[in-house]
Parts: sequence; C-alpha cells; structure tokens
Amino acid sequence: MTPNVGKLNGNLRRAGIEPSEIDVVVLTHGHPDHIGGNVDADGHLAFPNARYVMFRNEWDYWTDEAILAGLAPFFGEWARANLLPLGDQVELLGGETEIVPGILAIDAAGHTAGHMAVAIRSGSEELLYLSDAAMHPIHLEHPGWYPVWDYDPGAAVTTKRRLFDRAASDRSLVLAFHFPPFPSLGHVTKRGSVWQWEPLAAAVRA
Repeated sequence: MTPNVGKLNGNLRRAGIEPSEIDVVVLTHGHPDHIGGNVDADGHLAFPNARYVMFRNEWDYWTDEAILAGLAPFFGEWARANLLPLGDQVELLGGETEIVPGILAIDAAGHTAGHMAVAIRSGSEELLYLSDAAMHPIHLEHPGWYPVWDYDPGAAVTTKRRLFDRAASDRSLVLAFHFPPFPSLGHVTKRGSVWQWEPLAAAVRA
C-alpha cells in the first residue's frame, strides 16, 4: 500500500481547480509512478479536456506489445491502462519543443528511451524539472552511477552531465522528483568535475 499517493485531484480541488480545467498534461516518461494518474478507477481520463504531451519515441516504446512482453508484467499493465485510453488527446513530440509559451520539453533520454525534462521560464528565471534523469543527490557527485531502472546507462550519464551543467551555469531552481527532502527543490553547483546538490529548506513536518 502507498498511502501518500493518489492525492492530486483532491489537492487540486482544495486549491479551487477542477480536473476539467486542466488543459495540458506533460508526461515525462512511461514509468508507472509518472503515468498512474492519467485515468480514474473506472478507466476514464482524469483530465478529460487536456491534451497529453509526450515524446514520440517514449510513446512508441510503451505501446509496443513486443517490448511490453519482455518487461515485468506490472509495467505493461500500467502502460496499457494509463496510456492507451489517451487516444487522440495525446500529442507526440518529435524533439525539443515549446509546449506552451514558457514551458520547454527537453530531450533527457537514458532513464527511458524518450525521457523528458522540462524547463519552465518566467523572465530571467527558470525552473528545471529533471524528472528521473537523476534519482538521488549522490548522482551529482557520482554521475557515472546509475539506478537499475535506467534503460540506457551511457545515454543517462550524458544526459545528467548536460542537465547538471545547465542548472549550475544558469543557476536554475531545480525540481528533482525523487530527491529528499520534500519538496525536492534546490540548486546545483559545480565542484571541479562533478556537482553538488543544495536543497532548499525542508518543509516543516506537522
């Protein structure tokens, strides 16, 4: 059981946002923890009026039955349940693209075949969302280390170095999905040939 997940729609409503008001959903990759909110318990789209955006090669990977047959059944089940229902509401990107003004899809292949990072810009400021390009702060200090989930470790290392250099040189605010402590926000600084994670203050625990 995972009691701390599945709360997105409830949190949106508490913020005064109805699921029907969401018009764009960005899918960084096809792993279950990043597509699991696409449909509700009845198999209906959680955001019925949205266009769903994903890199084409990522979509092709997770909708190829020959590939799914070679993966753990869990992955295929989630991909079929959470990607196929998107139908003609999914927009497949062929490369780095400005999804909407100020939000850029960035090629971050390696963790998966068509993994995506996202840059959100406002004026001179940028939030760089790494998604799963790095899974833990240790990957900044040891970028050659990689998790078992990486599809192409060599490409993943190249991607990490490119994204870390960008974050450090631009002094971007970085959102790293799996990094502790919540809310996984911080900055990246260069330390010789490697990098260091500087988290923002941890959220106050109740």
